[in-house]
Amino acid sequence: MKSNAPVHVHHVGPCAIVSRQEIVERAEAYLREHMDGPVSLSRLSHFVGLSERALRNAFYLVRGIGPKRCMLLERLRKVRSELRHSDCHRTVTSVATRYGFYELGRFASVYKQAFGETPSQTLRRKRRPLRAGQPSNERGQSHACTS
Repeated sequence: MKSNAPVHVHHVGPCAIVSRQEIVERAEAYLREHMDGPVSLSRLSHFVGLSERALRNAFYLVRGIGPKRCMLLERLRKVRSELRHSDCHRTVTSVATRYGFYELGRFASVYKQAFGETPSQTLRRKRRPLRAGQPSNERGQSHACTS
């Protein structure tokens, strides 16, 4: 099955046909607008007009990961970006909770798994400039969730 094969969308019109790529892009745009916490799969599938199963299939075909994983990774990337560019008065807790991470121990574990360092290491590294040739500890994993 090609990732750009047409999909019937129910709420856009009686016979609306859009590509899986377009569906995923609409879902990602919705997720970016609702970064303050997790969005339920049922809410996201309702927004794009597909069943949960069809939405999962579209994500796997287009991005290689499911929508829930995509949501999580996008929120983690936002936290990381903010930690890297924050002022000295920001804390990991304030940034994490802004993006809907309230179980901070679990958040730190998932963050470290994704980026190879703890959130506090990211924040400290930002405050202390890297020396030339010092590894950034970034794994370089590119999870294709959003551009």
